[in-house]
Order: sequence, then structure tokens, then C-alpha cells
Amino acid sequence: MPLTLARLALAPAFFALVTWPPARAEEAPLVLKKDTELLGSQAAGGAGPLFLSADQIQSIGPNVIEATGKVEARKSGQNFFADRLRYDHSREQVEAEGNIRLEQPNLIVTGSTLKLKLDDNTGLLTDPRYRILPIEERRLGARGEAETLELLGKNKFSAKDATYTTCAVGNDDWHLKVADLDIDQDRQIGTARNVLLKFKDVPLLYAPWADFPLNDARKSGFLPPTIGFTGKSGLDLTLPYYFNLAPNYDATLYPRFLATRGLQLGGEFRYLMPSFHGEAALEYLHKDQTEERTRWLASFSHSQNFSRNLKGEATFQKVSDDEYFRDLSNQIDVTSRSILPQEGLLSYDSDWWQAGLRFQQLQVLQDPNKPILQTPYYRLPQFTLNAGRVLGSRIEGGLEGEYSLFHHPDPNPLTQVKGGSRFTVYPSIKLPYGTSAFFVTPKVGYHYTHYSIDQPLPGMEEKQSLSLPIASLDSGLILERNFSFRGSRYLQTLEPRAYYVYAPYRDQSTLPVFDTALLDLSFAQLFTENQFIGGDRINDANQLTLALTSSFIEEDNGLERLRVALGQRYYFSNQLVTLPNDPPRDSKATDLLALLSGQITPAWRLDTGWQYDTDLDKTIKTTVSTRFNPAPGKTASVGYRFLDGSVEQLDAGVQWPISRNLYGLLRTNYSFRDNTLVEGLAGLEYNGGCWVLRAVAQRIATAEKDVNNAFFLQLELNGMGSLGASPMSALKQSIPGYTPTNEFLFQ
Repeated sequence: MPLTLARLALAPAFFALVTWPPARAEEAPLVLKKDTELLGSQAAGGAGPLFLSADQIQSIGPNVIEATGKVEARKSGQNFFADRLRYDHSREQVEAEGNIRLEQPNLIVTGSTLKLKLDDNTGLLTDPRYRILPIEERRLGARGEAETLELLGKNKFSAKDATYTTCAVGNDDWHLKVADLDIDQDRQIGTARNVLLKFKDVPLLYAPWADFPLNDARKSGFLPPTIGFTGKSGLDLTLPYYFNLAPNYDATLYPRFLATRGLQLGGEFRYLMPSFHGEAALEYLHKDQTEERTRWLASFSHSQNFSRNLKGEATFQKVSDDEYFRDLSNQIDVTSRSILPQEGLLSYDSDWWQAGLRFQQLQVLQDPNKPILQTPYYRLPQFTLNAGRVLGSRIEGGLEGEYSLFHHPDPNPLTQVKGGSRFTVYPSIKLPYGTSAFFVTPKVGYHYTHYSIDQPLPGMEEKQSLSLPIASLDSGLILERNFSFRGSRYLQTLEPRAYYVYAPYRDQSTLPVFDTALLDLSFAQLFTENQFIGGDRINDANQLTLALTSSFIEEDNGLERLRVALGQRYYFSNQLVTLPNDPPRDSKATDLLALLSGQITPAWRLDTGWQYDTDLDKTIKTTVSTRFNPAPGKTASVGYRFLDGSVEQLDAGVQWPISRNLYGLLRTNYSFRDNTLVEGLAGLEYNGGCWVLRAVAQRIATAEKDVNNAFFLQLELNGMGSLGASPMSALKQSIPGYTPTNEFLFQ
């Protein structure tokens, strides 16, 4: 959205004055009643009766009524007050003076004098002042004033020397000043001339001319500039211009000046239709002064519903070089991106089967200090088919099928084939049976894979196949008990579970590896048939997983206060199927896994994980994280991650009040093993009631031997917008539970 001076809100405020005065009134004798109904339901447009009261109401001539002393007119939720009011029916003119005040449900307007001709809605209000009351509870309103307000006809007026601010009365920390303001309610357009934004009496932004919508409609115009600083590019200044091309599509042009690199041009186009939507973006930097080369980015995404069942997606992302994001991105959280997708997908989803067709290739952005040696294959194309249906009374039939054509643009000649096709089909049946106390699910299936390989490596054949049966049995108990603790009632569950899998050995050493890797050990992986992800390896299995889970659930609200879990897989045979260069497993069991997590109190959250090698009698992996969040703006989290031989990190994030309006912001992710600060963030956020100032410095490792430093300084004016470089993305990603102070601190 562009910088929208429509937020001045003068249009609804002053236009309301035009709807107040009575349309007709008959000549009347001296009236001593305090409350008199004029014209019944026909007064002022027929929106209900209008009542006029005053200390004295009298006829002072033919067709002239004068009311003096505490004049009040009431009609349909509007109240009008003045010291004196004179209505001349013959001239269709109203004159009021002294403490003029108009009240509506969310609006108060005051002034010194009012002259208004009812036949053409022209007139003049002097010294107008207005207050827009907040519609939502605990939200800021707005106020302002002008020198004069000239009514130019129905739904049109012009204001001189108008102001606008969301600051409380007596606080003018920031305000807009507009020399001339024209409002056209019929066209829902406002025009402002000589617009000046001041903060602490310091001019921040000037526009000689601006037009804006009076409703929620978007309007073409300049967006607030962003000013930042990064260690890679120095001063970073962007001045976007927004094009409101149509209600359902728009564009933004954002020229960007990088002090050490030059001028970059960027643009974005968005569209939204009933059955599809998407966006496209281009960025171009001609002859980067630092790198001495032209650099660019192109991206496109599109989603479409062809019917209730058929959907399509397309994504394209490409950059000119590997360092593009690390050097040029002003969003520090994306500077470490390494793989960009370029793919199209069609999917069909019915009640019991799903099919998909995908074309995919990838751009890999290499880090020269830590290159990706095995880059991914392209899928040109990949077809998948999955089905599941109940057969008979309880038997469930399933089918997983895939056909993929793989291609590699630059394969490693020692370890990767040029490409080939893979066809996989895996039909299965299972017979689930259970009650509220236990369940048993036997399953059998048959897995078949066929390869046709281009330029096979030594020892491979052009055509190969793999087939083997797979059987599993999943079972468990569900035990429950109720108990009370400190006045609250809880439900405790105890759920022992056993999962057995059998798959015979088949030699797969001569099969290619297109998209397969070993799954990390986790609780979810303990209950899978195959320890590999991808279709190129099916593990030989004669194994049993045993696990025990217990949950403590608060009965009043269903909140899980604590969950404890233990699990381990046991092997009854040695591992024979592996990936190239991976040694076979030499133990009879996986590591022991333990989890402890839960919302211990409304403010405290705990999540821990432990992986223990029972053969070597040592800890392999530990993760501990806890978070304290007693109220918005008060959050502190600490996490510790240990992975034997490679990782030992401490991660902490804090948002905490230093004083009533000042909040400290901190994030640190430190690697003890490398003695390196992986990510550091420090900043302050000050809430001035109607404005927020954020100053944040961030340092993040974007590659093996590369870091990016950034400084964000943002001034956010409530109800108007923000100036400077926004740190919001960095704060929300870095500090769990971070909440902007203007979402919970109000005047």
C-alpha cells in the first residue's frame, strides 16, 4: 500500500457536518419547551426525527428561527451543540456560532462558526477540530485540526492547513501537516498539496502533491522509503512506487541504491483471479561496482484450481551467481539460501486416490569453502499415484506408485550416472482392529522397482529391477487414569507400543542413487518400514520397535501439560543394504530416544530430547529448550543443542522491558565447538505511545567463512506507516514469542 494520506480521516469527519441541519421548518411562535420535534421522520433526509432544544427558541422574523443558550440538535445517533443557531428557511441557510460541537459514535468535531446553505450544501466552518475515536477496544484513535473548512457541495469540501496525528491530546510527537486538502466523497478521492511529516518537530518527509483513496481501495503512489546498512553493500536506500492497476492485480517498482555497488532496479507483479493467483519479480544490477559484473534475479510462482479435484502450481527462481543472496539480499534470513526450485506440478485428489505430475530442476548455489558435492538430479518428469480404500468390512488396501525420469546436468563421473528412469509400485493390505483399550494392525505388501539407466557406471546394467515383500505388525495399549493435583483434575495416559517389520535382503549395490538418503533417527522414524527416504534403497529388516508414551492432560481445558516418551528399535539381523560409502550398522539396537515436553504452566514451556548410545554408553544427541512467556513483550527462551563430534550450540532469545516504554531485544546462537557466533542480534524498542522506534544490529553466518552484518533503524507511526529498514522479519524469526510493543502498549 502506498503512503496513504487518506488516513487523515478528515473526509468522514467534516462530511458528517453536511448531514446535520434540518431541511425545513415552519415559522413558529416563541417556544418555551426544552425539547421540540421538527419535521418528524422527514427531517434531514428522512433518517428519523430531529429534535431541537435550547434555553430559548423563537421566531425572529418570517421564516427565521433562532435558538440560543445550550443549543442541541439530536438525530439518529448524532448530536449537534452550539451557543447560538439561526435558521433562515427562505434562504435555506443555517448559521451557528460559539462552541460548535458535532458528536457521532466514533467522531467528535468542534469549531467556532458555521455558515451553511442547504440548497447546494456550500458553506464555511472556522477553526475545525476533530477526534476520531477508536473503533476497537484499546486501539488508537486520531485527531487533527484545520484553519477553515469550505463546503463545496454535496460530498465535497476543502480544508486549509489541516493536521493529522494518532497521538493523544497534548502529545504532538508526530503529525502530518497539509496546506490544502480536497475531498470528493462521490469519487472517493482525496487530494493533498504540500504534505509535511514532522517527528519531534523535525521534518522527515515532504510531498508537494498526493492523492489517495477515502476507503480501503488501493491507490497508486510512492511507498515509504527504506533506509538501511549492511556490511556487504553499505548504505541501502529503496524508494518503491506502487501501481494499482486493477482491483485484482498490481505492481511495484523499487529502484534501490547500494552505496558500494550502484543502482539496482527491481519490480514485482501480483495477480488474483477466482481460480488462480501468483506473482513475479525481477531484479537487475548493471555492472556491480564491487564485483564488476552484472547481477540479476528472476522469480515466478503460480497456483491454479482447474476444478474441485485438479490443481496446478508453477515455481521458478533463478539468480545470476552463487553469491547473489549473500551479497545483495536486504532480508538477512534468506542470505544463506542454497537451492532454488524451478518446477511445475499438476495434482488430482479424489476421495480415495491421488495423482501428481511434476517437472523439477534446481539451481544449486555453491559455497566455495563448503561445496555441495552430490548435487540433486532433475525430475523430468515425475508421476506419482497413491490410493487407499477399505475392501470389504475391515481390510484396507493401499497402493504407492511412481515413475520418474532423472537427468543430471553435470554428474560426478565417479559416483553419479547421467540419468535414467525409475518405476516403482508398492501395493499393500492391512487389517486394523482395535478398541478403546488396544489396537493391532497387521500389514503386508510387495515392493517392485525397475530401472533404465543412461551411461551406467562400472558394475551397473542398463536395465535392473528390485522386488521384495514387506510385512509389519503394529500394536499398542491405551491405559488411562484420573487424578487430582493442587486442586486441578488431570487425565494420565500410558501407551506402550510395539512395531515389528520384516523385509528380506536383496542386493542393491549396483542400483543408482537418484534421490535417496538415510533418515535421521527420530521417534517418527522408529515407526517406519524403511530407514531410507527416496526410492533407491529398501532396507533389509528384521526388527522390533518398543516405545512407551505417557501424557498428563488437564481435564478442564484439554491442555497437555506434560508428555514423556521412551523408544528404541532392536535388530535381529545384521544390516546388509547401505548407501555407497556408508558403513553397515554394527549394533543390535538403535540409540535410546527419550522426549520430555509440555506446557508446564501458562508461562513455562519445556521441550527436551535425548539420544543415548547404549553400546558405547554415551550421549549422542541432546536438545533442551525452555521458554518463559508470562505476558506480551516478556519472553525469554534458552536452548542447548549437542551432537556428538560435530555440534554444541547455545541458543538464547529475549524480549524484556527495561522500563515502562523501553524494551531490550537479544538473540545469540553460539557454537562452542567452532568458537563462532552463528547468529547474534541486539536491539532496543521504544514505544512512544503513538510511535515505535526500533534499532537492531544483526550478525549471521551465511557461509562456511562468510558473515553478513546488518543494522536496522525503523520508525513506525501508528496509523500511518513506517520509515526506515524493517527488522520485523529478523525479530520474529530470531526471538521466539516476540511481540511488537504497539500490539499491547496503548496510550
